[in-house]
Amino acid sequence: MSSKRATTAKAKRDGAGGAILLIPHTVIDSPAFVTLSANGVKLLIDMAAQYNTRNNGALLCSWRYMSEKRGWKSPDTLNRARQELIERGLIVQTVQGRMPNKASWYAIGWCALDDLDGLDIKPQGFPRGAYRHWNPAPLKTQPPVRKAYIAPPQ
Repeated sequence: MSSKRATTAKAKRDGAGGAILLIPHTVIDSPAFVTLSANGVKLLIDMAAQYNTRNNGALLCSWRYMSEKRGWKSPDTLNRARQELIERGLIVQTVQGRMPNKASWYAIGWCALDDLDGLDIKPQGFPRGAYRHWNPAPLKTQPPVRKAYIAPPQ
């Protein structure tokens, strides 16, 4: 009976089968994540979905990959979302791409960098958890509007 229950629990957990995506609550609750745009959240999920515990540092964010495999429609939107994630420390560029056909590689910022051949940075120098140190820019406050006093006519 317990084996059937375990199978049922596993089936409920895994659904149709396949890998699952884990994003820690420390990431989700951080100001870097909470203030992301919708495109930034989608890109972070699309990039984290590539992670398989052995390839952090070799995640792709190229226009070709994201448009064909993940359904992105605009390269400008993709570039803005990628820049947003880099600025907040949620992803880190590990390899600089070059023409004609070498895409840049990235790593997600909450997992340790895997020791892969060809990375531009070493695992010891990887800024893991940099998203925790990101703070939003302070809001520009407008000075209070002063109402003009108009003297009554004489």
